[in-house]
Amino acid sequence: MSIRTLVLPLLLALAACTACSAKPVPGASPDSIVPVDPASLQGYHWKLQSAIDAHGKRIAALFVRPDRPVQLDFSQNHLTIGQLCNARGANYRIEQGQLVLGPMLSTQMACLQAGLGGLDQAVVQRLKSRPSISIDREGAMPQLQLVTADGDVLQFTGQPTAERRYGGPGQVEFLEVAAQDVPCDTGASRDTRCLSVRDRHYDAHGLKSGEPGPWHVMTSGIEGYTHEPGMRNVLRVKRFDTSKGPAYVLDMVVESEKVASP
Repeated sequence: MSIRTLVLPLLLALAACTACSAKPVPGASPDSIVPVDPASLQGYHWKLQSAIDAHGKRIAALFVRPDRPVQLDFSQNHLTIGQLCNARGANYRIEQGQLVLGPMLSTQMACLQAGLGGLDQAVVQRLKSRPSISIDREGAMPQLQLVTADGDVLQFTGQPTAERRYGGPGQVEFLEVAAQDVPCDTGASRDTRCLSVRDRHYDAHGLKSGEPGPWHVMTSGIEGYTHEPGMRNVLRVKRFDTSKGPAYVLDMVVESEKVASP
C-alpha cells in the first residue's frame, strides 16, 4: 500500500523597500548594524535560534521541533516561512524599520504532531504584528532580530544559501529517487551505497509531462537530502556547475511513496 504526499510551491510577487532604523541587537556594536532592505535579507536561510518574551522567558511554543527550527527565506519581494506544519508565504516590505507582510498564503495539510498547529499560529501572529527588524553582521554568521510591540524578541542566525555559496542561481531540475539505494560501483568497496535516480519532467502548471529518463547511479549525492530506505521520492533540486562537477541541492520534496520490500 502506498502513501503519497504532494506539496505545491507558493509563488508570489510584489515588494517595496526603505532604509530603516530598527531596534539594535543586544550587545552588538552600532557599526555592525546595517539598514535592512530586501538585498540585505537575501542570500541566507534565517533559522530561529532564540525567542524570549518581554519578561525574558523563553517562548516554548516556537520550538516544538528543536531539530527543525523555524526558517525565514527572503527574495526581493517575497517571504517564505519554512519548518512549520504548513508552508506559508507572503509579500513583504520594510517600512520605517518594521517588517510589514501582505496577505499570507498557506498549504492545507493536517497538523497531526502535538503542538504543530500552535506553532504555525505562534509564528504567523508575531510576523504579522509589524515587528521591528535589524541585522548584525559583526560575527561569523549574520544575526537577524525581530522585536514585536509586545516585547517578544526573536533571534535568527543566517546560513548562506546554495546560490550564495556557489555564486549563481542554479538550474532547477526534478529527480526521482528509487526506494532502494544501489552499490556505487566506482572501484570503491561494494559496501559503498549511492542513490539510484532518474530525471522527471513537469510543465509550467506543475503537471507531469513526457517520459522519465533512464535510471542511473548518482555518486555525488544531494545536499540537504537524507534517503530513507523504502521511500521513493520525487525531488525538486538545484544543480550548480562547479570545477569539481555538478553539485545538487534539495529545493523541495514534491512526492513521497512508501514502497513494499521486494
